[in-house]
Amino acid sequence: MRKILVTTAAAAIAAIAGGAQAATTTTTFQVSATVLKACSVSAAALAFGNYTPGSGAISGSSTISVNCTKSTGYTVALNAGSTTGGTVSQRLMLNGTANTLQYNLYTTTAYSTIFGDGTGTSVTQAGTGSGMNTSNSLTVYGQLPDSTTNQGAVPGSYTDTITVTVTY
Repeated sequence: MRKILVTTAAAAIAAIAGGAQAATTTTTFQVSATVLKACSVSAAALAFGNYTPGSGAISGSSTISVNCTKSTGYTVALNAGSTTGGTVSQRLMLNGTANTLQYNLYTTTAYSTIFGDGTGTSVTQAGTGSGMNTSNSLTVYGQLPDSTTNQGAVPGSYTDTITVTVTY
């Protein structure tokens, strides 16, 4: 028993002595990240439907959804379209290789301000991002006029492709 007591006491003394020699030290380090500006955009098709020459203008609309990082300012511009000869001030849809149909895109249902690329009398639309998970929606209003040119159009399906550009 005495042997156990001496061994236990010796172990306790060694532990205390070893604990007295232990020390600690600390440091810190920085953690950082940079959030970059980012935007994504999508758009719904604009379908005018059936046009009967001489029966009046027809209209339609499309929605552009812009998602940008919070507080990121952006500008939305629309090009003249993919049909040769079309301009921002007079867009054209194409049937075949040479048949065209006039239309344009506007910022409101008053059809007075052309939604374009900022050239001439056209305007762009500006906004501020609400976060990548929150869409900011813009409505594009289209009108196909019942003009003399459109009244002379060849029957058939006409299409054009508009490019939406978001600058941020």
